[in-house]
Amino acid sequence: MQSASPQVAAPTPILDVSNIEVVYDHVVLVLKGVSLAVPQGGIVALLGANGAGKTTTLKAISNLLKAERGDVTKGTIAFAGERVDRLSPTDLVRRGCIQVLEGRHCFGHLTIEENLLTGAYTRREGNAAIRRDLEVIYETFPRLKQRRTSMAGYTSGGEQQMCAIGRAMMSKPKMILLDEPSMGLAPQIVEEIFEIVRDLNVRQGVSFLLAEQNTAMALRYATYGYILETGRVVMDGPAASLRENEDVKEFYLGVGDGGQRSFRGVKSYKRRKRWLA
Repeated sequence: MQSASPQVAAPTPILDVSNIEVVYDHVVLVLKGVSLAVPQGGIVALLGANGAGKTTTLKAISNLLKAERGDVTKGTIAFAGERVDRLSPTDLVRRGCIQVLEGRHCFGHLTIEENLLTGAYTRREGNAAIRRDLEVIYETFPRLKQRRTSMAGYTSGGEQQMCAIGRAMMSKPKMILLDEPSMGLAPQIVEEIFEIVRDLNVRQGVSFLLAEQNTAMALRYATYGYILETGRVVMDGPAASLRENEDVKEFYLGVGDGGQRSFRGVKSYKRRKRWLA
């Protein structure tokens, strides 16, 4: 009789969020049992409408909630196999997890290069190593090299988004939490930003958790996705499966069996979503 083949344990995800709840001002429950995982070297999309809880989820992971009087009151967050929900944001950056905030948040009075250098504030290798990595950033973002001496506040929205991602890369992260990278940008620039994300993922092995309202674009580049509604994960699965799911196509991609949906037709979606029934 043949012996059973040994089971191979699944690899530990680089990020494991387990059943977290978030409360603001000790009263308002915003996240209600959210669980998600990001595999090592993966791109995972966190999808949902405005107000669904995407930004709160990212800030819970990066430990930025305290600044907004928010707390993780239940559940755990582990990064690279270690629990991190009690660490400071700086400690988390040193471990290799950093967030690019919604709206880019560059230092407008500093040059592009000065902004990039601020991303290396937690590093201890010395100026030579930091300068080498700065040149790598300029190879990845040629437009930033052209604008390196320009005040960030006078650059375009796309250039500021590139600067924010480049600044995060200067910390030598293992993972980037990227909040609404498409916000306020022209479609051509949005595609350029997502191509850069994929390039950083493939060439440098950086994992990404993308919070994004542009569902169609996010699912083109992600390998897996989670959909949030009112602070809960209501659906998840491989990106290819979500792209073909009829509910996702109708309520997030604007396409149903009858083709493109009108606003009047979509207004009743909350009553009809099968996953909320």
